[in-house]
Amino acid sequence: MISIALRHLRLPVLLGLVMQCAGCSTLRPVLYPNDHYTTVGHAVAQGDIDACMTRAKEYVKAGGADAQKAKEVAKQTGFGAASGAAIGAVGGAVGGGGAGQGAVVGVATGATAGLIHGLFGGFFGPEAPDPVVANFVDRCLREKGYELVGWK
Repeated sequence: MISIALRHLRLPVLLGLVMQCAGCSTLRPVLYPNDHYTTVGHAVAQGDIDACMTRAKEYVKAGGADAQKAKEVAKQTGFGAASGAAIGAVGGAVGGGGAGQGAVVGVATGATAGLIHGLFGGFFGPEAPDPVVANFVDRCLREKGYELVGWK
């Protein structure tokens, strides 16, 4: 029964990875073109953004953000497995393959989708920045003379 689930799992995993690539981009701050931005230019401003983002991620990482991410991944994996089992059982019963076999395939597929989503963010777009990171970057950029208008 497990070999059937693994055989049927290849396509959903590949589709999940392909869908994930649609959301591979990372959100970055968008700066208002104030006097400071105009003076230093786009290249320097992008370097300052990179520096502030690096500092923010290091700050958050030192505060235990990795443990929170691990909990979120576990939650997404569990949710994916539970919803996949339910959907697979119904699909197996309706499609004639049997609710049990459908549930096994559903668990494997749902857990994999939940794990991928938890590890890499949303399937259809970039994940919103962590609020602490976003606030840190905003303050860092303001201290350098920039004005943040949003994230894109």
